[in-house]
Amino acid sequence: MTKSVTVKQLVNSLKLEVHNGEEFLDRKILTDDISRPGLELTGYFNYYPQERIQLFGRTEISFSEQMTSDERLIVMRRMCQPDTPAFLISRGLTPPKELVQATTEKSIPLLLSPQSTTRLSSNVTNFLEAELAERIAMHGVLVDIYGMGVMITGDSGVGKSETALELIKRGHRLVADDRIELYVIDDKKIVGEPPEILSHLMEIRGIGIIDVVNLFGVGSIRLSKVVNLVVNLELWDKEKTYDRLGSGEEKQRILNVDVPKISIPVRTGRNLAIIIESAAMNTRAKIMGYNATETFERNLEKLIKKNSTGQ
Repeated sequence: MTKSVTVKQLVNSLKLEVHNGEEFLDRKILTDDISRPGLELTGYFNYYPQERIQLFGRTEISFSEQMTSDERLIVMRRMCQPDTPAFLISRGLTPPKELVQATTEKSIPLLLSPQSTTRLSSNVTNFLEAELAERIAMHGVLVDIYGMGVMITGDSGVGKSETALELIKRGHRLVADDRIELYVIDDKKIVGEPPEILSHLMEIRGIGIIDVVNLFGVGSIRLSKVVNLVVNLELWDKEKTYDRLGSGEEKQRILNVDVPKISIPVRTGRNLAIIIESAAMNTRAKIMGYNATETFERNLEKLIKKNSTGQ
């Protein structure tokens, strides 16, 4: 089934003013693309993207003012197609009366915003991209650690939620526990957020459900976060060889985006919160251009050359 957003959701999210057509806010938006109908105002409709929100800025309004009233009404009526979700006017500009008439005739909402056209276009696009994006759900915990979105995964009972609780006590912020809803933005970033029913709640075995906001305050949660690192917790296996230098880079593919991944063995006595905290800082250092493993390998090469020369 095709995902959609109603015009009412857009209005509520961006605090838009409804000039007319409030009774038609249940119209559906099916694409995150926006149209600025400059060519259409000249009468060129060969490639009119009628399924998009039609955004009028100062340029479009100024151009329409050069037309006669009859010409404006003809063009505005042609723009008002059955699948056109809404018309949106930026900068608090006064809509042409012909546009008001055409949208009223075709039962299409006409919306206003005081924002600049560029900012409004960006805000609408960001909202629609997030709401219309393909989504998947994954089992795990998502925590904001020093600004890095760390998704903790692993088998049931391995200690994901308990580790996340310790991280929250250390001042980091919970995004989602148990189930994480993930989607893509900009074709290269994975964003995670909690299902509405689980927002700011955690399940701790032996205690039950706890409300993180009530226990630690509103500063202990985030509503969404880009996933920068996947940390997979797995029970210690003495037969398995674990990466000790960090030279082997793993990736986890989520919605066709590769996210850095590390695996951390779990056994008694290991402080997982501090280890994951360090992993997040190390990942941030790599993003900023510093790689401790490469530094170690360079130092090792120098030592080998020095010893070889000494012989």
